[in-house]
Amino acid sequence: MSDPKVRAFFDEPTNTVSYLVWDPQTMKGAVIDPVLDFDLPSGEVSIESVDTILAAAKEEGVTIELALETHAHADHLSGAPYIKAKTGAKIGIGAHIKDVQKIFRPVFNDTDLKTDGSDFDLLLEDGASFSIGNLTAEVLHTPGHTPACVSYKIGNAVFVGDTLFMPDFGTARADFPGGDARTLFRSIQKLMALPPETKLYMCHDYKAPGRDEYAWETTVGAQRENSVHVHEGVSEDEFVKMRESRDATLSVPRLLLPSIQTNIRAGRFPEAEANGVHYLKIPVKPAGNTQLI
Repeated sequence: MSDPKVRAFFDEPTNTVSYLVWDPQTMKGAVIDPVLDFDLPSGEVSIESVDTILAAAKEEGVTIELALETHAHADHLSGAPYIKAKTGAKIGIGAHIKDVQKIFRPVFNDTDLKTDGSDFDLLLEDGASFSIGNLTAEVLHTPGHTPACVSYKIGNAVFVGDTLFMPDFGTARADFPGGDARTLFRSIQKLMALPPETKLYMCHDYKAPGRDEYAWETTVGAQRENSVHVHEGVSEDEFVKMRESRDATLSVPRLLLPSIQTNIRAGRFPEAEANGVHYLKIPVKPAGNTQLI
């Protein structure tokens, strides 16, 4: 099987890496985890990051046919709808997005939210395959961070979403609703079982202590040898203890509330109200015995 061509696009405000992936023979391609620029204080939306990817595709001569999500992100809004509008690309995500929709529908009291995944064009099951030109992409269900997380194996490249970070940074948190550290460990072992030369492309990087540059590409072999969380010899119970202890200290992602509400709709904002404005909800949770007046 031939390998894809890959271009990465790093969004520093959200520490997210998006990818343009294509078949060099047919020049058919996909965008993985595109970012929509969103300014939380003002509510302003920009398409600068997505336009950069589209411009790169034009420069390379790539026809974009797919916009693929590794999961419903909690740290950035998806630019997939804009890519679809500009190119006709189909939006795909793991089939278990239906579970995530069911989890968050009551959280936001989103009575208009469909929980059958039908906002997306493609619901991808574990082990399913699809084509990017003459390339075959395989879907690996890798839950734990969220129930719907998938990794995309395209030739010798695997796009792992938030399941893994660079070896010197570790692994994804597993404390979001529907997440589970033990499930995450088992998903990681599925990736670790791939040949050591397999390339792994991260969805995020935060510069591990002592590293001056951002990085997002590694290999299975490097993860086995050097991962600070899941190198060879780390047991499942050891990982779960570490992950749950670490997660208890982590703060809520800055864009979690707007991201979840849009991304479980395939990047679509909630329907506009009578005045034509789209609104995002903020659930209010009184702490302790706080009395709201």
